[in-house]
Order: sequence, then structure tokens, then C-alpha cells
Amino acid sequence: MKHDSIDNNMKIDELDKDILRQLSKSARTPFKDIAEVCNVSRAAIHQRVQRMIDNGVILGSMFIINPKSVGYMTCTYIGIQLEKGSYQEIVAKELEKIPEIVECHFTTGPYSMLVKLYARDNEHLLHVLRERIYQIDGVASTETLISLEQDFIREVPIELDEKARKRRKKKNE
Repeated sequence: MKHDSIDNNMKIDELDKDILRQLSKSARTPFKDIAEVCNVSRAAIHQRVQRMIDNGVILGSMFIINPKSVGYMTCTYIGIQLEKGSYQEIVAKELEKIPEIVECHFTTGPYSMLVKLYARDNEHLLHVLRERIYQIDGVASTETLISLEQDFIREVPIELDEKARKRRKKKNE
């Protein structure tokens, strides 16, 4: 899923930011609760969320599964050097076929691409590297970094204009 398919003409106002901030805390928050926090109707929340989905601001919602709970004990980041930068799309399509790869980025710096991969253990990781990644035409070399521990994960910050929120609250009283 490419994240650059946003409608650049869409304006995100303070209410949209407030909604996004609430949803980023938990995508399961009922629209009724978000409406109360934002001081608008439930219908307004529904319409704005749908508009943000349609315009590529909201890319979806999902449950985040703890990889270790389903047997994936090793988290790695793999820097991939391509034979040529023009291979990026072809290699990305092949990498997408590997279910253990959960993220893929075209990057600047020492690597052409950076992927995040979960493996059951180091032996499984070695198998994925040798039998899947190294077999992709266009992959010149890789460097694997094993994550020892994930300290935190979060969404991008949504900056709010608290004055705008207070004005909206007064207006609706």
C-alpha cells in the first residue's frame, strides 16, 4: 500500500485533526464518543471520517497483533542494495510476495530499500534470506539488523489548535 496517494487538494482543518487524534488513540472508539470530545454531532464525525478515507488521509484501521504471540520471535530490518535503482518496483513486487515482510520502503542512504521482517527464529530468518530474498533478480546484497526489543510504537503526532477546540465548544453550547 503506497502512502503517497493522498488528494493534495483536501484541506485538513482543526476538527479533522481532532478526529484523527482521537482515532489514533484507538480506531475502535465509537463515533459517539469522538463527537462528544469534539463537540459536534455523530453524523459530522461519520461524514468527515468517510471523506478522509475517500481522500487517502485515513488508510485503514487494523488490530495490531503481537508477533511473539503467534510464534514470530525475531524482528529484523534488512537493508537491501539493488543492482540498479530502476529495479525498485520489480523487487518491491517480489518482496510483497514474502508474507514475513510487513513493511517495505524505497530509501536514500546506504540501502536502496529497507524492509521489516518477522521470523520464527534465526534459522527461519536465514531460510527467508537465502531461499526468497537472495533469489530475487536485482537484489545485489543485504544487511540484516536484528531488533532486540521494541521500546514503543505510535502514530504520527496530530498537532491541535486548542483555541479552535474551545471556540467550537463555546459555539455548540
